[in-house]
Amino acid sequence: MTPASLSNAILAAAREVFAAHSLDEALLPAVLTVERPRNPEHGDYATNVALQVGKRAGVAPRELAGWLATALKAIPGIAGAEVAGPGFLNVRLDAAAQGELARMIVAAGSGYGRNDVLAGQSINLEFVSANPTGPVHIGGVRWAAVGDALARLLEASGARVVREYYFNDHGSQIDRFARSLLAAAKKEPAPEGGYAGAYIAEIAAQVLAQAPDALARPDDEAQEVFRRIGVDLMFEEIKSSLKEFGVVFDVYFHEDSLHEKGAVSRAIATLREQGHIYELDGAVWLRTTDFGDDKDRVLLKSDGQAAYFAGDAAYYLDKRGRGFDVCIYMLGADHTGYVGRLKALAACAGDDPEVNIQVLIGQLVNLVKDGEPVRMSKRAGNVVTLADLVEAIGTDAARYALARASVNQTIDLDLDLWTRRSSDNPIYYVQYAHARISSVLRHAAELNVDKGEFRPELLTHEREADLLGALGEFPRVVAAAAELREPHRVAHYLESIAGTFHRFYDHKEDGHYLRVVPLGDEQPTDLHRARLWLSEATRTVLANGLALLGVSAPERM
Repeated sequence: MTPASLSNAILAAAREVFAAHSLDEALLPAVLTVERPRNPEHGDYATNVALQVGKRAGVAPRELAGWLATALKAIPGIAGAEVAGPGFLNVRLDAAAQGELARMIVAAGSGYGRNDVLAGQSINLEFVSANPTGPVHIGGVRWAAVGDALARLLEASGARVVREYYFNDHGSQIDRFARSLLAAAKKEPAPEGGYAGAYIAEIAAQVLAQAPDALARPDDEAQEVFRRIGVDLMFEEIKSSLKEFGVVFDVYFHEDSLHEKGAVSRAIATLREQGHIYELDGAVWLRTTDFGDDKDRVLLKSDGQAAYFAGDAAYYLDKRGRGFDVCIYMLGADHTGYVGRLKALAACAGDDPEVNIQVLIGQLVNLVKDGEPVRMSKRAGNVVTLADLVEAIGTDAARYALARASVNQTIDLDLDLWTRRSSDNPIYYVQYAHARISSVLRHAAELNVDKGEFRPELLTHEREADLLGALGEFPRVVAAAAELREPHRVAHYLESIAGTFHRFYDHKEDGHYLRVVPLGDEQPTDLHRARLWLSEATRTVLANGLALLGVSAPERM
């Protein structure tokens, strides 16, 4: 019995109780919450439904909980139900009902944990979106790991998700990039405000290989050659490095297209129809202060040129026009001010800023090695890049380490810790649990011990109950992580599962372990087989959780 099926059973019993006592069933919640008590002596699950609705129904919560306890005892799979405190209801499952979860998980395989809490939603998830003026730096790598994990979680929860990369190929930063490439090709210092680093010289050389006559042209023409070819080369390198990191986007949206295809003009016209545009000092403004922004925003400057925010407005309206219900923006710590203006923009467009747009701000990542900050890249000069991080700790550790922390939290990423093969390294701890179970299952196969007939009622030990209870929480963890946009919840859950399995597997009683496979000449028993089912269910959950984070589940370590 899963937490979801138990919740449904208690809700069905509550409806019967309400009907029998002529109470208003409309007072019952649509979804009833059950939780694992902190103290196992209080049962396997608990609910406070009687406290929630008792007084409103005109019944003392303890009395209502007593009626529910009586009704629940008649349900197959429920061993007992007791009233506690002012009206809590503690429920105990029989061993067979609880153990049956292992069979269900194994049967579901990679589908276990998937849910439908976001079914029907169409979500545009924009993340990374690094300017094509240099390699992806450590802040962008954090968004690559978190964004891709979030996309997987949203899909696992029933949403249609489009991963989108906003390609900033319009504006002054591209001009500075082109001038920097031209200067490097001429063996001159980088221009003021330009870009430096070995990668600039590398790309400049690649441009010259494609356009050998570039330096023979006038500077304005040469700069255009370096801009056109150099930006393409840089962007291809960005895409290639992200792909190697396991992150592939469905859409690469070019900022230039907003201006070339008239999207900016159409956006301004739409906002004007909504009644939030005014003109002042020759410029066109959007009155975002009506919706909580700290100041109104310029759309068209007095010289008629589009302001940067006009592109933001056009981009948001373009997403909505493509049919997305929710537009999620994942931005760096230096974009905190964008939250208010983008929310206000959605409101100006006639949308609900609490529903149609969400802005996540990620805090900084600091790298530490040997107790000292790591500040410089061998190739990029003044930043640490995706390639630097992967070279230092590997793709799995990088993805897990960056997705493991809340985006609201600054990370001090200790490179020594994340390469250590020990239990204090979180990714090693989780992957080792998966590999350990794989080894156990291989050993069982070598002994010709298969899972055979499953007798879930044999899984009665406290350590087995702990593990089953934890495995049952996985779908709820996935759903919560998706709804709250918090992939780190999955990582913390996996570490808990790994610890619970290790405690089960390493537990000793009377000098003996809780053996999963026979030892020596011992013949396999139904209990061995039941524990094999439990072990495989645990491996399934670990593999599914790691997959949601884009991390491998090795069978050997």
